[in-house]
Amino acid sequence: MIPDLQYGISCPPDWVRLPLDSSDEIGSWAKNTTAELRERSQAAGYELDQRAVRKDLRSRVDDSRSREPFYAFALYPDGFDTALAVLELDLIHPDATVPQLTLDWLADAFSTQDFGLPKTTRIELPVGPAVRIRQNFAADGPAPGGPGVLLETLTYGILPTGTESALMLLLSWTTPGLEEAMEDAADSIVQTLTVNLA
Repeated sequence: MIPDLQYGISCPPDWVRLPLDSSDEIGSWAKNTTAELRERSQAAGYELDQRAVRKDLRSRVDDSRSREPFYAFALYPDGFDTALAVLELDLIHPDATVPQLTLDWLADAFSTQDFGLPKTTRIELPVGPAVRIRQNFAADGPAPGGPGVLLETLTYGILPTGTESALMLLLSWTTPGLEEAMEDAADSIVQTLTVNLA
């Protein structure tokens, strides 16, 4: 029997939590969130294209909802009207095909060799042992015949102590040159994960 657990995560203020419940009204949320981002950016000396921000927020919500994680965040540093990265947290339960989840299985199931071998390491987090996978994928490109887009990712497969399920944290970005900053951000955020009995 899978126990009833509550999962938590903390992200810095420039990470916007995306509304994933289908009952959440995206239009008003996007309008209010755009106003907050605009106010924050103005205080830092930047102007935002409000229409671009609203459009990007809605797009990020739709995209994350298509994968159905239970938490999703988008990174909007001051002055940026599009998200630089998306972070999603999901849960995997054992089933008949995989009765016991292991770090080896997580590393194998969530690795690809699209652009060479992934960089896989094992780490210990406050909530339990984990596998850390740094790899790149071919993302959806623009028009056919145009240049492709490289999707850079950092994935953590975590086996929380005392549970049978696995937590999957995925950070992804497409802007080149952000590898070190994104890895630092993810390495910090994953330390905040909590698992508690409901």
